[in-house]
Amino acid sequence: AASRTSSPVEQGLLCMMSTFIDTVVLCTAAGLTLVVTDAYQQNGLDGVAMTAYAWERGLSFPPSASRILLMLCLAFFAFSTILGWNVYAERCMRYLCNGHSSWMRGYRIAYIAAVWIGPYLSVSSAWAVADICNGCMMFPNLAALLSLSGVVASQTREYFCRESKKTHKKIQKPLDGR
Repeated sequence: AASRTSSPVEQGLLCMMSTFIDTVVLCTAAGLTLVVTDAYQQNGLDGVAMTAYAWERGLSFPPSASRILLMLCLAFFAFSTILGWNVYAERCMRYLCNGHSSWMRGYRIAYIAAVWIGPYLSVSSAWAVADICNGCMMFPNLAALLSLSGVVASQTREYFCRESKKTHKKIQKPLDGR
């Protein structure tokens, strides 16, 4: 949302790679940790408690060190998520209201209020609100995806064609420098 790049295709590829790493690599590692340590089979454990159990069993640290490490990871994840969602939403809001200052001020107040209220919600309520908000983001993203798909496809084709020609020229260059 905030990048300035000369190649939107490179930026898109980079964003897809970060999503792949986060979703496929890290989520798979987390899931495998729960399976390998049998944390998923422990009665009465879910969410963070299950993850804490898995980390305590899977890491060769003392249990208190595992809990502190998990707490730090969760804090960094929560903080980066709050900042990332804010940047994304603020850019979208700026676009939708043409940067009108009263709308932006209202958005910021609402966002800060949500961040302030969030810790007072139950975990299931907080996740429900997050899921609803993420679901609502699907509609403008889907509209943009459908309306821009032709542009994205042609830009991507041009980019890979250009890169292919650059690579081909490097391969064709004689070894003796002629």
